[in-house]
Amino acid sequence: MSDKTIDATVLRAKQGLLAGFSIGAHVSAMIYVGMKLGLYAAMRGAGPMTSETLAASTGLHERWLREWLRGQAAATVLDYDAATAAFTLSPEMAILLADPDHLLSMESSFAGLPYRFGGLDRLPEAFRSGIGIPLDDRGPDAAAATEAVFRNWHRQVLVPVALPMLDGVVAALDAGGTAADVGCGTGIAMIEMAKRFPRAQFHGYESSRRAIERGRGYVEAERLTNVIFHDVAIEPLPPQPTFGLITTFDCLHDMTHPHAVALAIRAAIKPGGSWFIADIDGAPTFEENLQRTRMAPLLYAISVMSCMSSAMSEPDGAGYGTLGLPESEMQRLVERAGFSHFRRVDLPHPINAYYEARL
Repeated sequence: MSDKTIDATVLRAKQGLLAGFSIGAHVSAMIYVGMKLGLYAAMRGAGPMTSETLAASTGLHERWLREWLRGQAAATVLDYDAATAAFTLSPEMAILLADPDHLLSMESSFAGLPYRFGGLDRLPEAFRSGIGIPLDDRGPDAAAATEAVFRNWHRQVLVPVALPMLDGVVAALDAGGTAADVGCGTGIAMIEMAKRFPRAQFHGYESSRRAIERGRGYVEAERLTNVIFHDVAIEPLPPQPTFGLITTFDCLHDMTHPHAVALAIRAAIKPGGSWFIADIDGAPTFEENLQRTRMAPLLYAISVMSCMSSAMSEPDGAGYGTLGLPESEMQRLVERAGFSHFRRVDLPHPINAYYEARL
């Protein structure tokens, strides 16, 4: 290929595209630093601040803050007033970066960068061997970063909004039912349900020991006596009908053997029980995903670094990946496991779809 075959206009456009990706990666790193140091929290509602005033309020080094502030203003994350040489965090940006409990918070988008990027050097070998990297092998922060992605939804939407949309579930839990959260992670969803339904018993099944350890700390802090964690390698789901409610939140596509898990859920759920499922709202084909969501590049990248890596962390892993379980494929998985009723639950979410399955 010679330079004569190169379209200069296309070349410049591709240069700009790649430059944008590089800029975004580096700005994202600085956003992570700002969150880690509490800089957005310090600027929230404080009005215009110089590097000196931010240093005084945080106890951090002024020269480092000055460079960080300038970079954030150059990226338009912060507003800058040249007349006063001051920087401001807008109320809108404060919601996204300085209010971790807000449903629109984007904290989790950046909190997971170190553990995801920290495994980049190991990915080439995964491409060669076909074997991905389990969650616990990605460092101590992986479980916490995964927890952060859907934490606010579990705390603010699951109990007051979602559960009442499942036929008979709230009444059954109020009466002292037994529920299981499969792939429970650190147990945030289960803990929120346990607080609302103190007469019910909640069992969390998880393969990540780091997540279980973190979750048990939460249970102890909340002084809950109706939550039990199970390491699935030692204590799998019971083979007989035990639970009136089983939940799987954003985890089936991460599993090495989701079909086997679905069969185990089928065996463990009681007649009349409900299996409540949350998973990424992908499209049936790659072409449709390209047209359907602006987040497709991000989701496929996360899949390689995290979701598919987990799903292929065993030699015979299913490898669904982040976008691998759209509604049609999810319905096939559920029905193959022996469930005869499957419906989509009308819960709006920017990433997830929600389903209910019954026998």
